[in-house]
Amino acid sequence: MKNLSKQELYEVKSELEAKYNRYKSLGLKLDMSRGNPCKEQLDISEPMLSVLKTGEDCIDAFGFDCRNYGILDGIPEAKALFAELMNTASTDEIIIGGNSSLNMMYDNIVRAMIFGVYGGEQPWSKCDKIKFICPVPGYDRHFKICESLGIEMISVPLLSDGPDMDMVEKLVSEDESIKGMWCVPKYSNPSGVTYSNETVLRFAKLKPKAKDFRVFWDNAYSLHDISDRRDILLNVLEEAKKYGNGDMIYKFMSTSKVSFPGAGVAAMAASKNNINFIKKLMGVQTIGHDKLNQLRHVRYFKDAEGVREQMHRHAEIIKPRFAVLIYILEKEIPDVATWSNPNGGYFVSLTVPDGCAKRVVSLMKEAGVTMTPAGSTFPYGVDPKDNNIRIAPTNPPLAELQTAAEILCVCVRLAAVEKYLSEKE
Repeated sequence: MKNLSKQELYEVKSELEAKYNRYKSLGLKLDMSRGNPCKEQLDISEPMLSVLKTGEDCIDAFGFDCRNYGILDGIPEAKALFAELMNTASTDEIIIGGNSSLNMMYDNIVRAMIFGVYGGEQPWSKCDKIKFICPVPGYDRHFKICESLGIEMISVPLLSDGPDMDMVEKLVSEDESIKGMWCVPKYSNPSGVTYSNETVLRFAKLKPKAKDFRVFWDNAYSLHDISDRRDILLNVLEEAKKYGNGDMIYKFMSTSKVSFPGAGVAAMAASKNNINFIKKLMGVQTIGHDKLNQLRHVRYFKDAEGVREQMHRHAEIIKPRFAVLIYILEKEIPDVATWSNPNGGYFVSLTVPDGCAKRVVSLMKEAGVTMTPAGSTFPYGVDPKDNNIRIAPTNPPLAELQTAAEILCVCVRLAAVEKYLSEKE
């Protein structure tokens, strides 16, 4: 389309505007902005709500009454389940949190700001400057944490096998003010990239100048396969231990997209040194998290295999949604855009012509379709090329998703035509 004459582009623009105006006239109200599970997915876990019915049901395998105070770092059965899910050597390397792994990540950064980390010489807040490395495109809520705490963000490109590790290694080895790095290592949000074995090993071997540097390994989609071609992720914590870097890694996950997003269970895995340091500080903050919910999850899933069976049911529901979206993109805009086709996770990353992402999202909004704001996948909400759009296909019913995807393609083509015409003026 870029090679069309000016007259031909005007003709295409006229046709696209007519299509677009027809969609606008429908008064639609569709949403592809967040990675929310759909109702059918939420219904899968409904039996969990009736697992605990009596006081006797609330006694764990070790005789503890989970209705009462106590057990700071999670009931033993929950720690055992998450140790298996997170491939952790010992339950002593696990802390069970509340329902949100994002909450646990935030707490760990704030604790580091106030108290420092294990092996650190001072709280991060005492440093002249604090910086975090942020692979891009990435998760907007990670960036918001840094922004809210005044942590400077350094963007590093996310390649097909993970972050640009040449850049990462150089940055952390030279700059002592770099205290952390965000990672979504499997089915990354939004691109769907899974870090290769080589990339994980390079993380394990990092030699940061800052002795209190931490990798925030947000393995949110560790279980979320949608294809038979499952991506396999190396265990970064165990690999890091081999190179004396076990204290450098904080791993996180939750059952937010396994059971209920608002009522799941979150966990972190780290070295025993880190866990013991964190527990001392946690003991002032809380007496413990929701043990009934921990017990509910353990009784319902029983073990890691039970969780994997649940994830297979999730995949059967959302796989057709990804298929419909990819089919429409391939049919309508192969000449003006590219996109990810991940084996798992919750998003498709769409790359439109440079300078067009904000325009596409604006056109979508006017047509009644809410998208993730353009720029959200970059620190400070600024996409330097203005070309990345995150698509969340899991929540809308199939018919609505199809309509939204068709409108998206019209908007992408229209924004592209406008750009090409402006270049010919």
